Amino acid sequence: MATRAASPPVDWGAILKRHWLVPLGALALLLPSLYSMARGPWSMESGVHGPIVLATGLWLIWGRLDEIRAHMKPGAPWLTAVAMAIAIPVYAFGRAYDFISIEVAAMLLALLAAAHAYVGLDVLKRLWFPIFYLGFLIPIPGWALDGFTQPLKLFVSEVVTGGLAELGYPMGRQGVTIFVSTYQLLVEDACAGLNSLVSLSAIGLFYVYMLRGSNWRYSLLLLALVLPVAVGANIVRVAALVLITYYMGNAAAQGYLHNFAGMVTFVSALLLIFLVDKLLTPVRDWLAPKEQVA
Repeated sequence: MATRAASPPVDWGAILKRHWLVPLGALALLLPSLYSMARGPWSMESGVHGPIVLATGLWLIWGRLDEIRAHMKPGAPWLTAVAMAIAIPVYAFGRAYDFISIEVAAMLLALLAAAHAYVGLDVLKRLWFPIFYLGFLIPIPGWALDGFTQPLKLFVSEVVTGGLAELGYPMGRQGVTIFVSTYQLLVEDACAGLNSLVSLSAIGLFYVYMLRGSNWRYSLLLLALVLPVAVGANIVRVAALVLITYYMGNAAAQGYLHNFAGMVTFVSALLLIFLVDKLLTPVRDWLAPKEQVA
């Protein structure tokens, strides 16, 4: 059986010397935007996935370097020009007026256009998953995220109030405000972990692609479970906060909320996704293509 010869090593020095303007332009776009995201979205619960997505997305592309080199050819100049003509003014607008979502989206489009100029459309199609995955770097505007999670917060507050009332606790609720004994707890803040839905989706997507990517039916099923897992984790979170408030006072609950709740909820939900994957092994085998089943 013939073996394919190994690709010669890449002379990065020669490439940088010949195309020095490309990495310089990329850094001119990347560094200001990365700094803005580090000070803003990445410091909040809804954007905790940002550095992880950036690192793992680049790692996915790096791992397919031989495939890129084997199929690369210059892309159509007109398509590169059109993409750049859209990306650069939009990036400047987003940067000037502090619209971080627009800025990052335009930055990714500009980098994609530059990549297209060197490697061509065929390679970009082959790298569809890393490109789609890096799209999670685009911060979702707070108003959009709040609008989506508000009904979920109402649902969580109703479940927690009803469940603890059944156990004999003095509970009451008005909207997203929960009353327990003489205390009140605003679920808008306590249930902020629902803002980690984007982070859970990104990490879950990476997990599914790496381990279950060949079984697309099961991959879609597992991704669909991210939302109920996040809601379940936040029900536990809010219930814990209510009980801490009831037994230890509001100060203890607020300390727990601000120091530990977000990370605990995120990690718990992520571990729960792994557990669900393990429990659904029979379903995975059933949904797998016939030739993959032993």
